[in-house]
Amino acid sequence: QVQLVESGGGLVQPGGSLRISCAASGFTFSNFWMYWIRQAPGKGLESVARIYSGMTEYADSVKGRFTVSRDNAKNTLYLQMNNLRPEDTAIYRCARTCAAPDYIYCDYKGHGTQVTVSS
Repeated sequence: QVQLVESGGGLVQPGGSLRISCAASGFTFSNFWMYWIRQAPGKGLESVARIYSGMTEYADSVKGRFTVSRDNAKNTLYLQMNNLRPEDTAIYRCARTCAAPDYIYCDYKGHGTQVTVSS
């Protein structure tokens, strides 16, 4: 069965960096678009990054600060987050095959990892 397990979240100060990971299993990882989706307290879902092969796309809110990558040999998805802001505080979930245009409705999502940006 498909499993997506995130890790690496935590508390970081504004301006700091964090890398979160998602271990995938149960499917041929390299064949799929993969996504990072977040939900901030009291707000709706936001797709922040997606990747397939050599292609990446980012939400305007994170462009230039976040970098999505993947290691297909390790079946792992990453999100490097730099220059973090308090408004980046959210639960971050990885997901597979999400529908346009918002990329928040997906066939599988992980449970998520909490990222808190605060001084």
